Amino acid sequence: MKRILALARKEVLHILRDPRSLAVAIAMPLGMLLLFGYAIDMELRSLPVGVMDLDHSQTSRAIVRDMTAGGFIVDAGRIHSRDEVERGFRRKKFLAVLVFPEGMDRDLANGNSPTIQLMIDGSDAATAQTVENYLSAVIARKNIEILREDLGDIKPPLEARVRFLFNPELRSPDFVVPGLTAVIMIMICALLTSVAVAREKETGTMEQIMTTPIKPSHVLIGKVIPYMVIAVLDATLVLLIGRVVFHVQMAGSWWILAAYSLLYLFISLALGLLVSTLAKTQQVAMTVALVATMLPTLLLSGFLFPISGMPLVLQWFAHIIPATYYLEVIRGIMLTGRHWYPFELGIMIVMALFLMSVSMRKFRSRLD
Repeated sequence: MKRILALARKEVLHILRDPRSLAVAIAMPLGMLLLFGYAIDMELRSLPVGVMDLDHSQTSRAIVRDMTAGGFIVDAGRIHSRDEVERGFRRKKFLAVLVFPEGMDRDLANGNSPTIQLMIDGSDAATAQTVENYLSAVIARKNIEILREDLGDIKPPLEARVRFLFNPELRSPDFVVPGLTAVIMIMICALLTSVAVAREKETGTMEQIMTTPIKPSHVLIGKVIPYMVIAVLDATLVLLIGRVVFHVQMAGSWWILAAYSLLYLFISLALGLLVSTLAKTQQVAMTVALVATMLPTLLLSGFLFPISGMPLVLQWFAHIIPATYYLEVIRGIMLTGRHWYPFELGIMIVMALFLMSVSMRKFRSRLD
């Protein structure tokens, strides 16, 4: 134990002698959280929709008022010819065009069913689908109003009442910020420890370690302890910023989240140590750590895209990424209040033991 603490003290002194690196280690995750937290916004708002009103009737004006009443859709102006539609789509002047046919009000009065055309820019499939659903709902509500005017106070045969659980307001930060915590922490932790052993090789102090009776496990554990303290500080600040700045809800227990987070931080640090034992220089170690953590975690862990929608090969790869399991835990605790994740906990423990044991074996082979 004394040897481990001595090595930890040596690592602390090295960190304190390089205050710029320490400042980056603390400021970088906070900067990333603020940048990504504001930049990654899944909420759609103020979507421009053009109107080609060939009828100029009270009904068409009422539909436009209903369409723009909630602020989700904004009126992008009137279109007077079909030629303007494609030009407007190309210039991103509007995302959709609502076309009211000539004589629509007259046909309604005669008992006919005129057709309202929706032309939607399909280049962004997700946004196009949302716009279609919203405009279709507006027209459906107008149909019910017209039927009530003709037939009296009637009710539709089926009525849906939607209730959103866990995130009633559908706030994007409540989903994005916990995911950002997982992405940022694995990247920062792996980056911190990726240079721990590689630095010893470059500075020549590895030979001094080789002449001592210190075990490889003592060296690696001694290096992990100081960075674990920094990682805990970073994680605390990230969660605090998420709570104060983005007002992310917390339905569960902070203490239980802290326990899972400590395990996740240890996995991330162990991953960086493994990279450090394999790389020969600090630059290579840092590059490998960034590539091995940031891109897979962003794209394949379920942070932005659901794993179930990925090709089967990528789904297999996603299940070897530590953040895949931590994302399930942190989002579950913060959004739903669920506390017990036996499967994810078991996988994370196995990952921590595997990464640490492989790091020790590789480090021992380098010493030999």
